[in-house]
Amino acid sequence: MPSYPTAPRSRPGPRRRSLFAGAAGVASAALLTGCSDSAGSDAERPSAVRRLRARAAEESTELLGRYDAVLAAHPSLAGRLEPLRAEVRKHAEAFGGGRAPASPSASASGAAAPAPKPSVASDPDKAVRDLADAERALADRRGAALVDAPAEQARLLASVAAAGAAHAYLLTEGDK
Repeated sequence: MPSYPTAPRSRPGPRRRSLFAGAAGVASAALLTGCSDSAGSDAERPSAVRRLRARAAEESTELLGRYDAVLAAHPSLAGRLEPLRAEVRKHAEAFGGGRAPASPSASASGAAAPAPKPSVASDPDKAVRDLADAERALADRRGAALVDAPAEQARLLASVAAAGAAHAYLLTEGDK
């Protein structure tokens, strides 16, 4: 029988596990550095912070309108959507948005020009998938905005983006 050389048990150099651990450490350090209070604090960029918060509040309010439209078109989904809608309302408020209506049936009296109602699919499952897509897209935009956001706003954006991603998952978990 021919004799084959055996592979050495351990190869020289760093192991794959060590490289992954090192990369994770570097990524964590970068993330923590990006979120730490530094010389470029929120106080130094008030107009940028105001614009970021206003845009985030507007986007949350628009998403809230999508929830309201789906609930108005498909009231049978209320048990599933109301808890998520309540969270989206809290997100809008966290960014300094005006108080949104407490429920889809509440009217906005005295509002300037109400935003046009988003179109809603006639199929409830499709309407929920569309809502999940909107949650996912907003979470992605907020994740991208973290790069340029000041520390305190970055933490808030990250938290709300994570919640939006979780909402998208919860809305589509039965689809798989």
